[in-house]
Amino acid sequence: MQIQIKRAYAEVLPSDGKRILVDRLWPRGVKKEDAKIDLWPKEITPSTELRKWYAHDPEHWDVFQQCYRAELVEQAKMLQQIRAMAKQEQVTLITAAKSKDYNHVIVLKQVLEEG
Repeated sequence: MQIQIKRAYAEVLPSDGKRILVDRLWPRGVKKEDAKIDLWPKEITPSTELRKWYAHDPEHWDVFQQCYRAELVEQAKMLQQIRAMAKQEQVTLITAAKSKDYNHVIVLKQVLEEG
């Protein structure tokens, strides 16, 4: 399985393969035509309530991971679709999150790779 994480503000490269935006909101300052997004499955992003509660606070990280994983259980069909893509070609999960250590995409990538 070939899955990587990349910020929405980084250069688009052919080696990115399928580019999947995994944020509920479109990244500020990024033009849709420049982003080259192949898929935007908002349903696999953290719920608005969870996202606002978490607010990228490292003290909430452990609880956030558990809650987000619980939300992802309901999205098995989309997760399976992304896994199937990743078995065929490179998949890049695109996010605007600033933190490299405490963001939902880390959890999402783990869940995809575990499945």
